[in-house]
Amino acid sequence: MDKLDMKKTMKEFYTAPVGKVVPVDVPAGNFLQIDGRGNPNTTPEYPDAMQALYSLAYTIKFTLKNSRAADFAVIPLEGLWWVPDMRDFSAEAKDDWYWTMMIRMPDFVTEDDFTAARAVASDKKALVALPKVRLEPYAEGLAAQIMHIGPYSEEAENIKKVHDWIKANGYARDGKHHEIYLSDPNRTAPEKLKTIVRQPMRKAVS
Repeated sequence: MDKLDMKKTMKEFYTAPVGKVVPVDVPAGNFLQIDGRGNPNTTPEYPDAMQALYSLAYTIKFTLKNSRAADFAVIPLEGLWWVPDMRDFSAEAKDDWYWTMMIRMPDFVTEDDFTAARAVASDKKALVALPKVRLEPYAEGLAAQIMHIGPYSEEAENIKKVHDWIKANGYARDGKHHEIYLSDPNRTAPEKLKTIVRQPMRKAVS
């Protein structure tokens, strides 16, 4: 049985250079998604969301592997972060953030697969946030990104680099701040964490 690894088949969207901003045109896809609000380091809503999201992702993986011989690797967690007016978005004001945490699913995962897997996951373990998880399309399109290596708390400089590049190249920010977490923070020293910092953009109006 072949295992689909989207981190390899979509490599340009799950890697980025260190110290250099590059443009990407991200294809639409289906994602497991869950919404919340507040500082992910302090709000209990965040770990509850992570537990539900990962439990469902792996339940879908193993259910399809057994029932349809369709196997895939669960790829890195992604997060959309925003405030009502993105001009006020600041890495120093995390208590004000809204967030959507996401895991991309293969195209062959259907709504019926999602519904069935959610029932299985619910039967196995009490997951308070499980009813909040949805399978939904997300289309990002044109964006700029850079690799950040180090603690999440030190991303501000790279976020600024992305924003400056967008403005300098005739674009405007368009959409939510996006991060892709390539490292497991439970197994990786903070100074070695790898995170793609991404910002959707559009051509600026003259």
